[in-house]
Amino acid sequence: MPLGFDFPLEKLQTYQGINPRPADFEVYWDQALAEMRATDPQLTITPAEFQAPGVTCSDLYFTGVGGARVHAKLLQPEPARTTPGPAVVFFHGYFGDSGDWLDKLPYADRGFTVAALDCRGQGGLSEDSGGTTGTTVKGHIIRGLSDALEGRPERLMYRQIFLDCAQLAGIVMSLPGVDATRVGATGGSQGGALTVACAALEPRIKRAAPTFPFLSDYQRVWEMDQAKDAYDELREYFRRRDPLHKSEQRVWEALGHIDIQHLAHRVRAEVMWTIGLMDTVCPPSSQYACYNKIQSPKRMVTYADYGHEIRLPGSNDLIFQFLMGL
Repeated sequence: MPLGFDFPLEKLQTYQGINPRPADFEVYWDQALAEMRATDPQLTITPAEFQAPGVTCSDLYFTGVGGARVHAKLLQPEPARTTPGPAVVFFHGYFGDSGDWLDKLPYADRGFTVAALDCRGQGGLSEDSGGTTGTTVKGHIIRGLSDALEGRPERLMYRQIFLDCAQLAGIVMSLPGVDATRVGATGGSQGGALTVACAALEPRIKRAAPTFPFLSDYQRVWEMDQAKDAYDELREYFRRRDPLHKSEQRVWEALGHIDIQHLAHRVRAEVMWTIGLMDTVCPPSSQYACYNKIQSPKRMVTYADYGHEIRLPGSNDLIFQFLMGL
């Protein structure tokens, strides 16, 4: 790691983060989960246009908190299982979508039920919290932030997206042919953050494999002058809404509600976390702030010479083998 970019590895391994944890954090998420559980999912599963031998591919829709219709790709092995088997939930990167069906086939081929979420308001088929289909592109960290500063943190958009992840995992666990004790989650960048959030809010997740997670330790990212790329909306918020930074500390406190490091203690899954120590998009310290708070069995897979890259050589193989242990 270049000297001066981030902490030495020894300090990373003990770093606990600096973004404040709101005093109402546990109540906030308990109330959010209660709202999710009280929501009628109005589940629909219909055949998808894409099909492949030995797998049933479907479009799954459910109603999330706030009434948004949320979409996921669903793959189920054929023939239908006579005994329940494992499942995995996939989460995608920021403003992306659930990806190609082909990416999920190796898991379905090994007998897994697979669900891949389209985050609301991003590149897939889910509605956003305003009830429109498709993308608002970016700005989701700060969407609802002005409301949060006025005492309404329940309007933060990532609250709803985190809940969608937990709700989808619960739906998958209830499907015929799925053993609810053998469900995993995985994703990279935003998908890595959603993997952690899902495992925290749906503690029955058995194994979690996040890769360089986003949405952690916002204040640290800011103080490192890394509020660019995926985090650039933090800078734009201050430029457009608070150029004198009068509310800066309150901003970090509000964003603490959707900081995955503060959810980490709720994770019960076995965790295999993949990191690139040259990551300037999601700095290593922001990731370790969360990783170090996980209390369940965990291990870090470290790519010392890699950053926030599409391909970390061998990482997909390691994740596949890890989840095959479900």
